[in-house]
Amino acid sequence: MNFGPIEYTVARIDGDYAYLQQADRPEEELKCVARALLPPELAEGSLLHYEMMEYTLK
Repeated sequence: MNFGPIEYTVARIDGDYAYLQQADRPEEELKCVARALLPPELAEGSLLHYEMMEYTLK
């Protein structure tokens, strides 16, 4: 399990889930994350920092 740090961009939001694109690996499959685990002010195009199982806006 990778505890980061990892940078993500929110590629799209679909209901209760957000699909994240890893910034340094754009060829990777999008990561689906429940919005309940993400900051409430999240929007498509937001930049996220993931570390130690916590997502924060950049």
